[in-house]
Amino acid sequence: MESMARLKSKASVDPGFWRNKKVLVTGHTGFKGAWLCLWLAQMGAKVIGMALPPPTKPSFFSAAKIEDVIERSVILDICDREKVLRTLRRVKPKIIFHLAAQSLVRDSYKDPVTTYMTNVTGTVNLFEAVRVVSSVRAVINVTTDKCYENIESSRRYREGDPLGGYDPYSSSKACSEIVTAAYRRSFFNPGEYKKHGVAVATARAGNVIGGGDWARERLVPDCIRSLMKNEDIILRNPQAIRPWQHVLEPLCGYLMLAEKLVINGSKFATAWNFGPDHRDVLTVKEVADRICHQWGGGIKVKLLPGRHPHEAKFLMLDISKVKRELGWKPRMDLKAAVQETVAWYKGWHQKQNMQAYSIRQIESYLRGQNQ
Repeated sequence: MESMARLKSKASVDPGFWRNKKVLVTGHTGFKGAWLCLWLAQMGAKVIGMALPPPTKPSFFSAAKIEDVIERSVILDICDREKVLRTLRRVKPKIIFHLAAQSLVRDSYKDPVTTYMTNVTGTVNLFEAVRVVSSVRAVINVTTDKCYENIESSRRYREGDPLGGYDPYSSSKACSEIVTAAYRRSFFNPGEYKKHGVAVATARAGNVIGGGDWARERLVPDCIRSLMKNEDIILRNPQAIRPWQHVLEPLCGYLMLAEKLVINGSKFATAWNFGPDHRDVLTVKEVADRICHQWGGGIKVKLLPGRHPHEAKFLMLDISKVKRELGWKPRMDLKAAVQETVAWYKGWHQKQNMQAYSIRQIESYLRGQNQ
């Protein structure tokens, strides 16, 4: 595992900052949320999760036994405003990572109402609770790189570019960004930080890969399911270009951003892109081929015929702002990210202790940071 982390910056997460900090993670049963909970717990944070039950079986949440390492797991719907408010009043968090979302483009075509309710109304409900719970000092709303009005150009999107979205998922995340900006200006204005004491930011990440993602119609889980069954991999949109990164990369950025929000307040209360270097912006087929190579065997990648719902074909993020102002940089190239992702699934397939295995991956990443 030592090869997984490639140091490119001295900036790092400060484990000491997180010791005994009370942190709320919404969407803690999802892929990214569960990984974040494990990392926070390893640093000694008092983690409370708030979400629906795990969205898939199996899940990283269950495989890594996340419920055993956090203080409390609250099962609720982020659309239930009263329950959200009661939970925040009861747990009194200092820092909130908001990851609760309907996160699949194709599911948003099938059920747009739930997508908008979860991603937009859910965000409103959380901020309404933050308004009346005085313990909160920092909120990071994790959205997506797809929140931009994508014109399918070779230009990398910057934080100040217009928001939009072709499909219900993408547009709902743009709406969540707009909601966050409105609450930041109206109730948590950086110019009045001394009065309210709450710093609010958004984080826009590219396509993440890593062990423990079993979502339907997502590249890595689809590949792994086919590989485990020794079946050919079927792709819908093989030439689509995405900014691929290992899940620990943006999570590192979120943690660093939260530290800055608490320590420096309003200075970092804005939007941030977290994406890979340009060489890791590859097509879907290129990534699938790398996964197959790493797994081994004679599995082939094939194209699914017929028409499919629209998905963006070209998408890249400009990460110059986060490099310059936050000190965050990508540390893992895509080769290492694929190696660690496939190794995780092989470990799970071999019935290893995946909580311990995942902790070792986090520790290896941190060693790479601090070399």
